[in-house]
Amino acid sequence: MRIERVLRDKGGDVLTITPGAKVSQAAAMLSEKRIGALIVCEKGGGPEGILSERDIVRELGRSGAGCLDTPVSELMTAKIESCAKDDALDAVLTKMTEGRFRHMPVIENGQMIGLVSIGDVVKARLSELAMERDALQGMVMGH
Repeated sequence: MRIERVLRDKGGDVLTITPGAKVSQAAAMLSEKRIGALIVCEKGGGPEGILSERDIVRELGRSGAGCLDTPVSELMTAKIESCAKDDALDAVLTKMTEGRFRHMPVIENGQMIGLVSIGDVVKARLSELAMERDALQGMVMGH
């Protein structure tokens, strides 16, 4: 299975926030939308970074609640790891696990077309394994 299938199943909507927005605004969006990360970009621009709930919690632990007034650009991860829609689930899962991150933009022709989480990828992989199991069971049982 490929990442394209994950995007088709979940949709390609990606929530963004501008680099100058306050971290408190990002935290409110993450909470309200019940998501784990936002892509940081100027309106209509390409991704400049990613800000995750982990980034916020890490900084809260380091410097306290004052970090909520800082711009998103100061906490975001600027070096974004990405994948393509043709990438295999296993390859993306390995990349996310080894890099210890939970969200990955999907890029096509230099444009972001979606964002997958490790949960999305694991769910799709489990579905794929269940289909393989059912197919093998059918062959063994003669169906």
